[in-house]
Amino acid sequence: MISEESEGAGSGWRRKEGRESLLVLADGEVFEGESFGAPGVGSGEVVFNTVLTGYQEVITDPSYAGQIITFTTTHIGNYGVTGLDDEARRPACRGVVVRDLARRRSNWRSEGDLGDLLARAGVPGITGVDTRRLTRHLRDAGAVPGALGTADEPTLLAAARREPGTDGIDLVASVTCATPYVVGDGPRRVVAYDFGIKNTMLRHLGRLATVEVVPASTPAAEVLARRPDGVFLSNGPGDPAAVVGARDAIRQLLGRVPVFGICLGHQLLAGALGGRTYKLGFGHHGGNHPVRRLSSGAVEITSQNHNYAVAEGTVEGADVTHVNLNDGVVEGIACRDVPAFSVQYHPEAGPGPHDARYLFAEFEALMARGA
Repeated sequence: MISEESEGAGSGWRRKEGRESLLVLADGEVFEGESFGAPGVGSGEVVFNTVLTGYQEVITDPSYAGQIITFTTTHIGNYGVTGLDDEARRPACRGVVVRDLARRRSNWRSEGDLGDLLARAGVPGITGVDTRRLTRHLRDAGAVPGALGTADEPTLLAAARREPGTDGIDLVASVTCATPYVVGDGPRRVVAYDFGIKNTMLRHLGRLATVEVVPASTPAAEVLARRPDGVFLSNGPGDPAAVVGARDAIRQLLGRVPVFGICLGHQLLAGALGGRTYKLGFGHHGGNHPVRRLSSGAVEITSQNHNYAVAEGTVEGADVTHVNLNDGVVEGIACRDVPAFSVQYHPEAGPGPHDARYLFAEFEALMARGA
C-alpha cells in the first residue's frame, strides 16, 4: 500500500503492495515498516539527514557509502526523480529509511519514482518507520550499525552486528573512478582527486576550468606532470585516516600548486599538515547548519554531510577560517605559507543553500595568483 508505479508524471498511479519490513539496529532496537526499492537485506551504519528537499542528491552522494540514510523530513519521493539530479552514476548507500513514501509524484522534471531508482541500484528501502523515534535514538546512541529488509528479526540483528561500521575502512576505494576522465571547458586546468566526487562540484569547477578527474590513488608526480593551475580534493565517504596514500600525495603537492578541498578533502588536507581527525557522535547531515566565517563574522547556512571532523588546534601552519555555530566543529582552514584552503561543508549546494558558493571564486583567484 505504500509503493506505486507511475503511468506518467502527474498522472494516476497503480499501487503495488509493500511487504512488511524491519529495521534492526545492532543494539537491539527494532523499527517496523514496509519495504520499497530493491528486495533483500541492506546493512550499514545508520545516520539521519535533516534536508527538506534534495533526497535524490543525498541518496546518490558517494559520501554515503557504507551507510543507511534516515530522512527526518516526513514526505519523501513527492517530486519523483530525474537523471539530471544524480550526483553519481548510482547510489553507494546501503539503504534508505523514510516515514512516508509519497503516493503520487508530481513535478514537470520527473522521469520516474524513488522506489524504481532504488530498485535499479539494488538498494533496499523501508517506509512507515517512526523516524522521529529513530532519530532521537541515534542522537543519544550515535551512528550505529543496522540492517533492514523483509528477513526476520534474528537474521537482521545478526547482519547488523556483523556490520563493521566505517572506522578504519577505506570506503573511498569503493567509489573512486577507475580511470581519469575530463569534464568542463573553463579557461584553466584543474586536476580533481575523486574521493567520491559529486556531479554538482564538477559543474562548478567546469565553469572555471577544464577538469581532469583522477583516481584517489594517483601519485602527486602524475598530477604535477599534467601541469595544472590548481588541484581539487573532493568529498568522499568514511574515515579519512584509512584513505591509503592520500595525505602523502597532498603533502607533495602543497607549495607547488594551489589546492582547494571540500569535506573529506578538507580532512585529508588537514591530515597532510599534521592535523588529527575524530569521529563525531552522529555526524552532520543536513542543509541548514549555521557556520561563522571568521574573517567577516558573517553567518552562512550550509549543507553538510560528514561523520568525521578535524580536531581543533592540531593543524600546524594553517588558520581556522570557519566554525560551526551548533557545536564548534572546525569548518574551514587556510594555509599561511602555501596557497591551499579547505572547508568541511558543501558550498556546491547539491542540495542546500547557496551562501558559500563564493568559495569557487576564491579558488579561481588563488589559481590566478599561482603557487
